[in-house]
Amino acid sequence: MRHAVSLLLAFLVAGGVALATAAPASAHNVLISSDPKDGATLESGPKEITLTFDQPVQGGEGFNTITVKAPDGTQWQGDGQPTVKDNSVRFPIRTLGDAAEYTVTYRILSADGHSVPGSLKFTTTKAGGGTPAPVETATGAESSGGIPIWVWIVGAVVLLGGGVFFALRGGTPEDARR
Repeated sequence: MRHAVSLLLAFLVAGGVALATAAPASAHNVLISSDPKDGATLESGPKEITLTFDQPVQGGEGFNTITVKAPDGTQWQGDGQPTVKDNSVRFPIRTLGDAAEYTVTYRILSADGHSVPGSLKFTTTKAGGGTPAPVETATGAESSGGIPIWVWIVGAVVLLGGGVFFALRGGTPEDARR
């Protein structure tokens, strides 16, 4: 019996060490270029925003989003769906309004399933005369794309603690009733 308990404890400790020291994957998708470029000054507003990443991007409705905001908070993103081709995503945008600095905020879904947020800015020197997009209201909490690591650590500690408790106690709950 002592050999079985020692073996169980060794496996539990080894598993705990492996879980505690495992590092999450860090090779997430990175923006490598955009059109317009971050910080660009344009005479007139672009018809679309193109983002190119170092890895493939998943297509699908709602996977990839963009917001184009003027300094006064009005939004100028288009009504159509983005077009995904390999590592690039093209987002349609409306004809812009006043000459101003616009902020583009995006969130894409990488091929590995991770959500990748980011932003860039560009400035227009001539007014476009467009109509802003209708403002959408939030319908729910945003997902971070996965279960936080601390949940896994707490779960592992609870399992390890339970295993050690029963191992040191000398058996299973059925053995205690006899």
